Amino acid sequence: MELGIIGLPQSGKTTLFNALTRGDVPTGISGGKMEVHTAVIDVPDERVDRLAELFKSKKVVYAKVTYADIAGLEGKAAEGGISGPLLNTLGQMDGFIHVVRQFDHPLVPHRDGSIDPRRDLENMEAELIINDMILVERKLQRLEEERKRGGVGRDKGLVARETELFERLQALLSEEIPLRNETFTEDEETMMSSYGFLSKKSQLIVVNHSEGQTPIEIETPFARTKAVSMPAKLEMDIAQLPPDEAEIFLAEYGIEEPGLNRFIKLSYDLLGLQSFFTAGDKETHAWTVARGATAPEAAGVIHSDMQKGFIRAEVVSYEDLMTLGSFAEARNQGRLRVEGKKYVMEDGDVIEIRFNI
Repeated sequence: MELGIIGLPQSGKTTLFNALTRGDVPTGISGGKMEVHTAVIDVPDERVDRLAELFKSKKVVYAKVTYADIAGLEGKAAEGGISGPLLNTLGQMDGFIHVVRQFDHPLVPHRDGSIDPRRDLENMEAELIINDMILVERKLQRLEEERKRGGVGRDKGLVARETELFERLQALLSEEIPLRNETFTEDEETMMSSYGFLSKKSQLIVVNHSEGQTPIEIETPFARTKAVSMPAKLEMDIAQLPPDEAEIFLAEYGIEEPGLNRFIKLSYDLLGLQSFFTAGDKETHAWTVARGATAPEAAGVIHSDMQKGFIRAEVVSYEDLMTLGSFAEARNQGRLRVEGKKYVMEDGDVIEIRFNI
């Protein structure tokens, strides 16, 4: 999972990045230049720790998430769209964490002269939508030229389906509706897969407020979009403390859990992801898979050969395994199930794949 942190200059993107990664990247003005800072961190999950303890695993591997602090967006969409290198970076993200500024600071003036999170959110959303509109219009022009030439070398049915789809995208974007608000078929997803549409990506909006400031509430009518509030500066300060001191500060400020933990849960939910595990004395390993994935697809996350040669999966829930204490006892109690290719994975499944190549 790779999430890009975006927002207007001086909104607190890098501060949030440091809070989520326990980093110390200098904060400041990028001057509109493209800058990307990345960090790969372990996904906190006490289930991994408990499984490793149960099996006395020699190795423990947590699921990973990559955060990318991306500077260069200005909220002022140009006629030519977002520049190539920045567009490529944004297009590779699985989703966005969009930081909007609520905090006020005399030494950090807002470039528009006033603090207005809703305005800033609309400006950035407009930049993503306009960039997608440019891509859609260029595609429709190419399709029209291809139609006039008779579609030589291409299936006319495919050309017609692409035209219908991209005209639909054009209509949505013209109404300033981000593409994440729409549902698409598998065939349509395939036709769009090479474009990396920015307004199609799931988005977690973070209202960055000051310590002690009452956060405003932002409601969005669009699907796959959520809004939360967070004092990013305070969270960054806590994240950079030793663990024992951090616990004291969390309690003092009434913060139930670190920002990283909350963001992981929100990100998994927003992107429709879940965790499953493999466990034994050699290794306990957490894996990430989409909700609705089948057992063979989960096997493919572990190794492509497992999916190709999938025979069956032996599955037990995390709760049952911890209660019963071993795979053997889970089998004796009928809680270890043998599942085939149609089995849909559940969050917290502990599995062993049987395969043959």
